[in-house]
Amino acid sequence: MADNANVAPIIKKRWSPRAFDPTKPVEYDKLISILEAARWAPSSSNVQPWSFIVGYNFNDCHKDILSTLRESNQIWAKHAPVLIMTVTKLSRNDRPNRFAFHDVGLATENLFLQAYEVELSCHFMGGFMVDDAMEVFNIPPDYEPVAVGAIGYLGDMELLNDDLKEREVAPRERKPLEEFVFGGKWGDPLERS
Repeated sequence: MADNANVAPIIKKRWSPRAFDPTKPVEYDKLISILEAARWAPSSSNVQPWSFIVGYNFNDCHKDILSTLRESNQIWAKHAPVLIMTVTKLSRNDRPNRFAFHDVGLATENLFLQAYEVELSCHFMGGFMVDDAMEVFNIPPDYEPVAVGAIGYLGDMELLNDDLKEREVAPRERKPLEEFVFGGKWGDPLERS
């Protein structure tokens, strides 16, 4: 399969840095534009099961979201002016919504790409305490926190410890298509027709 397929530049540009500039607040209009992009994501039966808890420019909500992160993420995410917790509703019409996580992922990717479009950077992480988040934010039982995103302007890598600096400059690697794209039965390669 082609390694250099024609991919949109915004997708090629996207990456997940850990170095954010804590001295440069995120403009409200940019924040709204990324949330608006999430709003326009596709969803199964147009249920739009996503919600976002937004800690903005180091306000109290930012501190609360930060408190739910694992320590290994707190050490760098504390510098990002915006922290966003994604949450999904687990049911629709009183039945389990098996597409809920898929849909919140689509909304998150829209948010992510729009952030890059307005010259912000994003890094979403799963390293947070779900039970703590449920309690801190009084999230109803039919909802589940999914991930936390750090958003802001790129910062100085000197804010990071040596391990994180090394990870920050490591080349971006992705599995080749042959490992996960099949054309028929599991493991059969997709063939050009």
